[in-house]
This record gives sequence, C-alpha cells and structure tokens, in this order.
Amino acid sequence: MTNDATHRVATPRSYLMCPPDFFAVSYAINPWMHPGQPVDAGRAQRQWRELRDTYTALGHTVSIIEPHPGLPDMVFAANGATVIDGTVLGARFRHPERAAEARAYLDWFRGHGYPVREAVTVNEGEGDILVAGEVVLAGHGFRSDPAAAGELAAAFGRRVVPLRLTDPRFYHLDTALCVLDAATAMYYPAAFDDAGRAALASVFDELIEAKDEDAEVLGLNAVSDGRHVVVASQATALARSLAVAGFTPVPVDMSELLKGGGGAKCCTLELRSAIATTAAAEVIEAAEVIAAGEGRAADLDGAAAGEGTL
Repeated sequence: MTNDATHRVATPRSYLMCPPDFFAVSYAINPWMHPGQPVDAGRAQRQWRELRDTYTALGHTVSIIEPHPGLPDMVFAANGATVIDGTVLGARFRHPERAAEARAYLDWFRGHGYPVREAVTVNEGEGDILVAGEVVLAGHGFRSDPAAAGELAAAFGRRVVPLRLTDPRFYHLDTALCVLDAATAMYYPAAFDDAGRAALASVFDELIEAKDEDAEVLGLNAVSDGRHVVVASQATALARSLAVAGFTPVPVDMSELLKGGGGAKCCTLELRSAIATTAAAEVIEAAEVIAAGEGRAADLDGAAAGEGTL
C-alpha cells in the first residue's frame, strides 16, 4: 500500500437517484428495519440532498427519478436495475413490498431511450450486482437468486463471479463490498463464505478489510469514482484505511436512511456507458494536467473532501 494518491484516478460518473419523499419504515424486510422506530423525514431529505450535492461537487452528473407514493424504499435507487455499456437489466425483487419499484425504474429507462431487458430470475439490481473492470460480481444468499449470474452473463457478455453472502445483516452485496477501482476493493470478510473470499482475492490485486464497527454502520455501502470515496461519516477507521491506500474519503451522514437498511451506495444507481466512460477518462485526465500545471491538484482534493462534511 501507499499513501501517494497520484496513482488513484477519478473519472466523472453518471448517477440516478430518487428523492426520499415517501421514505418510511412501514415494514421489516432486513435486520436494520424497525417499524416502531420513528423516521425524521426532514432529516432524511437533508441527508439525501447532501449526498446529491456531494456528487455534483465532485464533478459527477445526477439524474432524478420521481418517487412514487406507496413505495417507501424507492429512494434506494441502486436496487432498481443494473446498467452496463448503456444496456439495462431490470430488477426483480424478492419481497412483494418492493415489487412495483421494478416497473417504475424500467419505465424511467424506457422513457430515456435505454435498451431494456426485463429480469426473469430474482436480482435486486446493484444491491447485489457490482462491476470491477470487465468483471461482474453477483451476490446471492438473501435476496438475489444464484441463477441471476447466468442472466447477467447473457445480458452483458461479461464474466460473472458469484459471491454467496452469509450474514443477514449484510443482505445485499453492496453492504459488504465496495469496488474502489478495477483492481481494488474494500470488504467485510465475515460476510462471505470461504469460496467468496477466495474469489475476491482472485479478482482484486488489493483488498482493504473493514473492521466490525465500520461494517456495522454500513461503511462499505460507499461510492467510489476511482479516487474519491463517498463513505459513511461514522466509518472513521475505514476512512483512515482508505487514505493510507491513496484514496480520498468524502464523509457523508446517512444515519436516517440507515433505518431502512441503506447508505450512500443504496441511494445511487450508476448509469454506465462505454462511450461516456472513455470520454470521461479523457476529460478528467485533461483536468488533472491543467490543475497540476497550476499547482492546484491538492487543493481540488481537499475541497472535495470538505464537501462531504457540510
């Protein structure tokens, strides 16, 4: 590991988010949800807006899908679909309470001109499906069906690595694993079986292990652009580990949305396009050259980190 951040390269991303207008904990489908515990709707809105504003401050594009009444978990946009190379594989939810979200998200994608493939097997979108370079990681064990791996391979033409989750607190893959870049990830080893840990070691050159206390505040439910990592403000040890590894942690408080079992990544669906990704890499490289020439590269990272603590 190194604390030299120059080898970590940020690329502008495009995200889809859903405002928490109807967010509530009116049922319990994961261990984090307690319907008797009150939700502060205003605080949830403020935290969501801070997350959105953090992304835009980092140079990312955020699109908004309108929330639907009666769908309190629609704010967790990551579960709505998977988008790779501009193609959409829709979600199919395990629990009936969330089933209608799949149609709402597919309608948005169709309305915005995306080619869409409807799911046959249960998959809960980017909750259980993560992308590392050319590899797709497919979690299963609590929500998504193991057979979703074959459907993913057919939809996107990429190698799919199945990963079985073993701890019900980490019911989605994105609560136990965060892809930081194509060769680096952070994860909670106890959430995976032996085969899963071995598979992750074969996919990534570098794995950062989260401590119990950071995993237990969903610190791994984070979003990386390759350099900046938007991470739960409560996951302090994990933030230090990220900094040591050359990343820039950008802390955000998602504690109100945590009552529904979600954090920053749950609220964020990445809209991946092969063309856009290539162009974005060129843009960020040019920007970093200019910033370096003006002696401002360090200042840019410092400002970005500060945005997450407003």
